[in-house]
Amino acid sequence: MRVSASIVIYKHQFSQISDLVDAVCASSHFHHLIIVDNSPENSIGSDLPKNGKLEYIFSGKNLGYGRAHNLAIKKMLDQADYHLVLNPDILFEPSDLDKMISFMEASPNVGLLMPKVLYANGEIQNLCKMLPTPFDLIMRRFIPGFLKPALLKRMDQYELKHKDYNLQMEVPNLSGCFMLLRMEVLNIVGLFDESFFMYLEDTDLSRRINQQFQTIYYPTVSILHHYEKGSYKSIKLLKYHIVSAFRYFSKYGWFFDTVRTTINGTLK
Repeated sequence: MRVSASIVIYKHQFSQISDLVDAVCASSHFHHLIIVDNSPENSIGSDLPKNGKLEYIFSGKNLGYGRAHNLAIKKMLDQADYHLVLNPDILFEPSDLDKMISFMEASPNVGLLMPKVLYANGEIQNLCKMLPTPFDLIMRRFIPGFLKPALLKRMDQYELKHKDYNLQMEVPNLSGCFMLLRMEVLNIVGLFDESFFMYLEDTDLSRRINQQFQTIYYPTVSILHHYEKGSYKSIKLLKYHIVSAFRYFSKYGWFFDTVRTTINGTLK
């Protein structure tokens, strides 16, 4: 099986992604890795190791997360069986990627897989989510801290904390930090919706795949994610988050979304 992968970077040094690049290239199924650089200046091109299976694309501008990954996926659609979408702050063992591919090969209806994701200290990141309502996103980002305890049950339910994160489950909304995608499925449902510049493009793609195939959380394998809530620290990123939320709910429905109601009802 041939696995391609893409990493989108912005003002990163190669030293920040070198371990991730090594892990991808060391997988027995590795076929091609494309690094898409959304930085204003080419800062890592000269540092890349000479490898015919490693490609660097300098966009010269910030294309956004989904559009940049689409550049790579389009190049690989007819050349690979699976594609791995990666954040630059991910670490994993090459053998674990091989395990995930073996699972996908044995489960032909699985279109998207995400492993267990851990913080550097070993704690589980709750990245399995229900399909969002406007209230879920507003509550998580804007509700004052003193009110959050009263809404904790609702927030925990949205992140499926009532589920056992040590058990495999089908989840309609999986994080874009690590998405193992079946190329055959992408040919059917399409790639990232490029109208989302940043944020919720992963929710949108997960949802579209989940409508026709399985989207699986696979805790047999765990990876590390040095996760930072960028929109909580940057006004610019917060603006991107708000714009993406408007696009998402305009696309699927703000208060009347029958698909969301049905799917979320099965997860409670």
